[in-house]
Amino acid sequence: MMGPGKADLLDAIARTGSIAAAGREMGMSYRRAWALVETMNGMFNAPLVERSRGGASGGGARITPTGQSVLDAYRELEHAARAAGAAPLKRLQTLVRDD
Repeated sequence: MMGPGKADLLDAIARTGSIAAAGREMGMSYRRAWALVETMNGMFNAPLVERSRGGASGGGARITPTGQSVLDAYRELEHAARAAGAAPLKRLQTLVRDD
């Protein structure tokens, strides 16, 4: 439901205020970025991203409070996973050849 790419897209939308700009920043098309936003919006109880149509003042997008909560929870999960995996990862790294 959530992964590093979707989390990064939410971060980029929050930073840029635009789905198109966020997609460009990440090297993806607007169509791909919007498809990911639609997928995320459909998976949760409330939308994660709200879009405003263009016009004289221009359009944009913003992360909703639900979107921020999902993003915060995902980043907490990443942090916990890194902390939990640090010791086993270190053990694995000692077993890798130094060619």
